[in-house]
Formats: sequence, structure tokens, C-alpha cells
Amino acid sequence: MDIKSVIRTIPDYPHKGIMFRDITTLWQDASGFRHVVDQLVWPYAGVRIDKVAGIEARGFVLGGAIAHQLSVGFIPVRKKGKLPSAVLSEEYDLEYGTDTVEVHQDAIKPGENILLVDDLIATGGTACAAISLIRRAGGTVIGAAFVIDLPDIGGSRRLTDMGVNVRTLCEFEGD
Repeated sequence: MDIKSVIRTIPDYPHKGIMFRDITTLWQDASGFRHVVDQLVWPYAGVRIDKVAGIEARGFVLGGAIAHQLSVGFIPVRKKGKLPSAVLSEEYDLEYGTDTVEVHQDAIKPGENILLVDDLIATGGTACAAISLIRRAGGTVIGAAFVIDLPDIGGSRRLTDMGVNVRTLCEFEGD
């Protein structure tokens, strides 16, 4: 299946010069969605995974489906202030400023193997912060899985430099 053919590109969103890769069109295609979930799951067949962590918000959809396929729990990695119980927080740099992601303090038990999931890897800032959170909580990141990679921006390289195996299904050049 040509995954790229079912991903809509919206020029100049959210800012002029950005080519936004809209994965919602892929989710609307039942066979495409199933194919993507299967492709992100199969490399981990036989690997001990205790939980899947999905990055807000599109990572919730993919991560939930992947966790279901793997018969494991799901951890939401949320933006600051969205989780109701005690949290671990990780601040990371944006192009102009900073942002913060959080997980519940009790979401990960020491020694658990965690698969990190999101729809797209660009700069890698959010994913790197999520990896740091998982490690601080005592978890081991056994991999990071994304549908789309924007390799020119370098996020996958950042995760690899952190010692994380990265799996992506398609690439788009530029940003």
C-alpha cells in the first residue's frame, strides 16, 4: 500500500511555508488505517512490551490501536496541566520558547518496556521529552514508531542519538 497517497497535504498550515501532513485522511480509510497499525506492530512481535505511550493528540489514536493489538496498557503523554493526578513533567525547547509534556507518576513501573508512538517525527522535541519522562519513571524505551518522518528536520536522528530504535513508514522531504 502507498501510505503517502492517503495522507493529505495542506500547504501553509498552521503557518505560511509549512506543508502540514494530515493523517486524518489515512484514519478515514479503513484498510489504510489497519495497514499502518499492522506495519507499526509487526516489528515488535515476540518483543516484551509492557505499555505503549502515545503523544498527544494523534499519538493517542495510533497508540491506542497499537496497544490493543499488542494486548498491553496505554500511557497518554499529555501537554502540561491536562492530567488529573500527580505527574512527572519534562520541559523542552521549541523554535521560539518552550513547552512541557507530562505523564502520571504511577503510569510506568520500574523496568517496564515502553513503545513510544506518534503520527509524525519532525524536530523530535516532543518525542525526546517523552523518552526522558519514560526513563525518569524507570521505564525502558524499546522503540519509537511513527507513520511519517520528515528526515530533513532531523528528529529521527535525535532519537537514534538517544539510543532509541526508530521505525517510520514513509518520508516527506522538506518541512
